[in-house]
Amino acid sequence: MIDSIRNSLRTIILEMVGGGSGSPVAFLTPKGDPGLFGPKSIAWRVHADFISMMIGGIGSLCLQALHPQALAGVWDHSTFRQDLKGRLGRTAFFIAATTYGPKEMALKIIEKVNKIHSTVKGTDEMGSPYCASDPQLLKWVHLTETYSFLKAYQKYCSPSLTPAEVDQYFKEMRVLGEMMGATDIPATLYDTEQAILSFNDELRYGERAKTIIDLLAHFPSSLQVKPFTLLITRAGFANLPEWALDLIQKPIPSPLEKILLSTSVNLVAIPIREALKNGVAAHSYKRVYGLN
Repeated sequence: MIDSIRNSLRTIILEMVGGGSGSPVAFLTPKGDPGLFGPKSIAWRVHADFISMMIGGIGSLCLQALHPQALAGVWDHSTFRQDLKGRLGRTAFFIAATTYGPKEMALKIIEKVNKIHSTVKGTDEMGSPYCASDPQLLKWVHLTETYSFLKAYQKYCSPSLTPAEVDQYFKEMRVLGEMMGATDIPATLYDTEQAILSFNDELRYGERAKTIIDLLAHFPSSLQVKPFTLLITRAGFANLPEWALDLIQKPIPSPLEKILLSTSVNLVAIPIREALKNGVAAHSYKRVYGLN
């Protein structure tokens, strides 16, 4: 009975993220390799929780869609609109590989993505030229991802992070952002929030952004998975800062709505966390500490 429930939950999870972060077995070797961050990092703690990472991921995609040049690269050079789950699956693997993977795995995927970015260029919806390797665009993507992941983790997983641990997360993730080509990346939550606000004049809620936001709000899924995806997407939108909800013309959740949403997410999270407890993070701990 328990195994059947776990398998059903894994099916739901894999459907939503198009295959997820890959086979955990790939993270078992080489023994002792801590990767880019290591098991004592805050990044290992934050990125281990599937529920909050999915919620943060939805929120970060919403924010990224508001920058016309950042959105243009996805719009022109990816299958995001036709294959949302595939895009989420590739993103999930990138995060898993760079957070938990051995150093060689992490460096290879960073090199691969950087090479792709160097070829992604064109003209955005507003008629301005863009290049995905632009340090400012990479900074926007980095800021919105790390901010969204951390806020979702605090809200739905562990609000017990100290202010120092929160800032440590951004300090750690700055290393990855710089490896991706971003520059002038802040290393604290406060400075990250201020840096995001500094992009305000560059953001637009144009027709392309509306298409992406609508796609995320009506996440494609089967009837079996629909209740779960609806809950996660609602939590993802609720995780947005109020200025962003105002820009995309979405209502700010009331205190009661926030309580009901948090309660629902926390209830759903219990069996899902149980089903995933032997996932990538667990296998990576075994690799580092030489466990069987």
